[in-house]
Amino acid sequence: MENILELKNVSKSFPGVKALENVQFELKPGEIHALMGENGAGKSTLIKIITGVYQPDSGSIFVSPLLLQRMNYAYKKLKGNDTEVTVKRMQVNMTCPQDAQSLGIAAIYQHVTCFPDISVAENIFMGHEKSIKSTDFIDWKTMHKETQELLEQLDAKFSSRAEMGSLSVSQQQLVEIAKALSTNAKIIIMDEPTAPLSCRECEDLYRITESLRDKGVSIIFISHRFDDIHRLADRVTVFRDGKYINTWNKADVSENEIVLAMVGREITQFFPKREAVVGEEIFRVENFSRTGFFKDVSFSVKKGEIVALTGLVGAGRTEVCDAIYGITQYDSGFLYLNGKKMPHLKPAQAIVSGIGYLPEDRLKQGLVLRWEIAKNISLSVLKKFLRKGMVNLKKENIITGEIAGKLGVKAVNVHDKVSTLSGGNQQKVVVGKLLGGDLKLIILDEPTKGVDVGAKTAIYEIMNDLVKSGYGIIMVSSEMPEVLGMSDRIVVMHDGRVTAIFDTKETDQAMILRAAMHDLSESKAA
Repeated sequence: MENILELKNVSKSFPGVKALENVQFELKPGEIHALMGENGAGKSTLIKIITGVYQPDSGSIFVSPLLLQRMNYAYKKLKGNDTEVTVKRMQVNMTCPQDAQSLGIAAIYQHVTCFPDISVAENIFMGHEKSIKSTDFIDWKTMHKETQELLEQLDAKFSSRAEMGSLSVSQQQLVEIAKALSTNAKIIIMDEPTAPLSCRECEDLYRITESLRDKGVSIIFISHRFDDIHRLADRVTVFRDGKYINTWNKADVSENEIVLAMVGREITQFFPKREAVVGEEIFRVENFSRTGFFKDVSFSVKKGEIVALTGLVGAGRTEVCDAIYGITQYDSGFLYLNGKKMPHLKPAQAIVSGIGYLPEDRLKQGLVLRWEIAKNISLSVLKKFLRKGMVNLKKENIITGEIAGKLGVKAVNVHDKVSTLSGGNQQKVVVGKLLGGDLKLIILDEPTKGVDVGAKTAIYEIMNDLVKSGYGIIMVSSEMPEVLGMSDRIVVMHDGRVTAIFDTKETDQAMILRAAMHDLSESKAA
C-alpha cells in the first residue's frame, strides 16, 4: 500500500539543540500509527513540521496524489509511449499551517486551544467560515447545521450553539475532532489526547478514533500510555534523542522492547525500591469539608511516607489539595502540621509553613512559560536570593542550576525559557520549585501525567529521595500501578468523601476500584 505521507532524512535544529537528525516517518492510508519516545525525543518537532509550523533544515516531505488532487494542487498525469503513468507521490514544501490544512492535515493537541467565549460552531469554522455568495455575509444557518451534523457523527451530547468555555475537556476534544472533519481532513494528528481524560472518556475517544480509521482517515497517535497503543495502533514508531529508532507492526513488538527503544536501556525496576523509614505523624486532616466539593475528609501523613489520594475523576481529590494549600478556602475542619493546628492558609503562608504543591495543570498553575528555568525554580522562594532588596543573580543561577542538574532537566542552561522545553522537562522544573524551599509536606497532583517512561522513573526516584530525607508526600494519582507501586498507604475517595484507607501491602487493584465506586461490601479498611 502506498504511503499517504512520508518524511525522509528530516533534520531540524534550534540554538544549542538538535531536535531532529535525519529522521524518517511513513503513514499509510487508513491506519493508526503510534509515535512514541521520551519527552524531548523530537515528536513535537516532527508534528510541527508536518503541520507547517516549522520548516525542516533539510530532508523531504512527500504526500500521496490523493491529497494533491483533493486540494487542486498542480497534479497531472504523465504520458509516455501512449501509456498513462500515475504519479505515486509528490514532494511538498509547507511554509505555514495553511499549507498543511489545504492538504487535509489537522492536529488535535493535549491542551486544547480554543476561543472559550464563542460558540462551538464558531470555533469549528474559525478560519474557513461559510459565506452567502450573493452578499458575502457569514452563513450562520449553514455553519450551525453542518456543525450539528458533525457533532451527531461523534455522538456528542451538546449543541452547536453551546459556549466553548462551558464544555468539559473531553467535550472540547470532540469539538477539535469535529473541526478536523469540517476541513475534510485525511490525516489527523492526535497529541496525547487521552492524558486529561477519565477511563470512560478514553473509551469514547477510542471508539471515535477507530471509526475514523474505518472511514479511511490516517491517524498519527502520540501517547505515553501503553493502554492506548495496545488498543488502537496498527504500527509503532519510536524516536530517541531526535533520532529515528525503528518502526514495528504492533503485533511484532513487546512493551519491553518499546521501552528499551525509547530510553536506550532496560528499566528493570520501574517503581524504584525505597529505603525511607516511616516516622511520626507530620500532617493530619480532620473532618475537612467544603460545600459542594468534599465532606468530612480525614487522613494523616507520616514522616518518610507517601500517601496516595486516589479515586475516579470528580471524586474531589484535587479540590481537597487546593483547600489544604489555600488556593480555595474550606468551610469546616482542621489541619495539623507537626501537631500544631493550622489556620486557614493562603499559598504564600503554606510555603512558609512548610507545605509545597505541584498542581495538576503545570501550564496554567505551575509555570510562567515566558520565564527562564532559573526564575521559575526560584519563584516560590525568592526571598532566599534577595540581597538589599535585589536578587542575587549569581546565587540564583548556581542553586537553580544544581537543582535542574539533579532533576536531569534537558536544556542548554538555566537561562532557557520554559516554553522551549518538552512536557516532561517542564514537569521537572515544577518539581524543582519544591526543592528550593524548606518544606515538610509536599503535595504532588498527578506528578507523572503526560510524561514518558524515562521521566516517570526519574520523578519516582526524586520522590524516594525526598521521603528518605524526611519529607511526607501526598500523591494524587489516577494510575493504579503508580498508586500501588509508590505509596505506603492509599486514601480512596468517592463523590467528595473518603470511602477507604488501605495499607498498600494489604490491598490490590480490585479492592481500590470497589472503594472508588463506593462498593465497600468486600473492602477492608486498614
